[in-house]
Amino acid sequence: MSSKHDPNQNHLLAALLDAEFDRLAPHLELVPLLLGDVLSESGDKLHHLYFPTSAIVSLHYLLENGGSSEIAGVGNEGVLGVSVFMGGDSTPSRAVVQTRGHAYRLPAAILMEEFNRSGHVMRLLLRYTQALLTQMSQTAVCNRHHSVEQQLCRWLLLTLDRLPTNELTMTQELIANMLGVRREGVTEAAGRLQGYGYISYRRGHITVLDRAGLEQDVCECYAVVKKEFGRLLSDTRHRQGNLA
Repeated sequence: MSSKHDPNQNHLLAALLDAEFDRLAPHLELVPLLLGDVLSESGDKLHHLYFPTSAIVSLHYLLENGGSSEIAGVGNEGVLGVSVFMGGDSTPSRAVVQTRGHAYRLPAAILMEEFNRSGHVMRLLLRYTQALLTQMSQTAVCNRHHSVEQQLCRWLLLTLDRLPTNELTMTQELIANMLGVRREGVTEAAGRLQGYGYISYRRGHITVLDRAGLEQDVCECYAVVKKEFGRLLSDTRHRQGNLA
C-alpha cells in the first residue's frame, strides 16, 4: 500500500488492536469513490463494508414520490454497512458518495468473523453505531425545527470535520437534496452565509472562509453529534506510527 493511502486514515481502522488489524489488512481493498456513485440501494443485501479515508458517503431515505433527504453521513470517522453486524443485512436507506475520495472495502464475511470473536472489534463497532444513531436522530430533529441556514451550517461543519481542506465541491441542487429542502431555500441561505463572509460560493465550489462564524450561527445539533462521537470514540487507542 502506498504512503499516500493508509487504512489508518480511517479512525475505526486506526483504533484496531495490532492483532485485529493484521487479520483484516490482507482483505482491505483500496477503492476510489466518485461523486454520485451509489454504493447500495434501499433493501440491498450488503456484501462489503466501506471504511472511508478521504471520501464522504451520504445515507438517504427515499420517499415513494421520489423525494429524499440525508439521514446521516459517513466519513473517515466511521464505516458504511452497520446493518451487516447488527444482523439486518440490508437497510431502507440509499448510500451515495457525497464527496469523492477513497475508501477501503472489506468483505462482510471477513468483518463478521472478527465481530463474532466478541472482543474489542465488537465493542468498537457497537459504540460507533450508537454515535451514528445519535447523528440520525439529531438530523431528524434539526430538519424539523431549525432554519435552512442553520441546517446548512451544520452540514458544512460536519463535512469540514471529515476533510483536510476548507474547500468543498457541491452544487446547491445536491445540497438541497441532502437537506430535503427546496433549492431556492439553499440559494437564499448560502447567499446570507456568503454575505456574512463565512463562505465563498461559485459554480458548485464552496470555500469556508470563517469557520468560527459558522460555529456561532449553527444550531445545537452540530455540537450534540460532535460531543457524542467524542464521548464514545475518543478513548479508542490508535496504533502509533501508522497514521499518514
